[in-house]
Amino acid sequence: MNNPRPKVRLSRALGIPLTPKSVKYFEARPYPPGEHGRARKQETDYKIRLREKQRLRAQYNIREAQLRNAFAKAAKVEGKTGEILIIDLERRLDALVLRAGFARTIYQARQFVVHRHVLVNGRRVDRPSFRVRPDDVIQIAERSRTLDPFVIAATGANTEKVPPYIEANHQALAARLIRLPERREVPVICDEQLVVEHYSR
Repeated sequence: MNNPRPKVRLSRALGIPLTPKSVKYFEARPYPPGEHGRARKQETDYKIRLREKQRLRAQYNIREAQLRNAFAKAAKVEGKTGEILIIDLERRLDALVLRAGFARTIYQARQFVVHRHVLVNGRRVDRPSFRVRPDDVIQIAERSRTLDPFVIAATGANTEKVPPYIEANHQALAARLIRLPERREVPVICDEQLVVEHYSR
């Protein structure tokens, strides 16, 4: 978990920094890993769409089956499937723990949820995939607040991450999902239309 190297390799392969630690490595070597990383390769449409899907998976730290299921659900809803997919993924509890500034990375946010540090409307939830609804309140459990990551979060160290659809009180380690996000507000680097095309082929 402390070794940044695997995340750095994945960041370089996908063309996006996935953690704060990987940013400096990514900026120094912004090309895919391996001896042919710098070489320009002919990319097929399939490879481009596949990489975009992998980017989306990596940013939410979810399994292929989870993304495929989320896509199938989004495809049944009227509207732009790609945008509906992103908005649905953004409602995941681990994603909102990250966006609220209670965690530094999606990996850390997932760990906090699994280890039962997070409450939704006063009840412990240990499923990172739990979908939060507008007006739901996310809090860090009272007993967990003395842990170093939460002490740091309570100072507002991660406030730059908070998007407009979340109302966060860092001192109280509580946040509320005000409303569903709009796609343009979600800080995810992805051409979701390519993801739709990948699964629709």
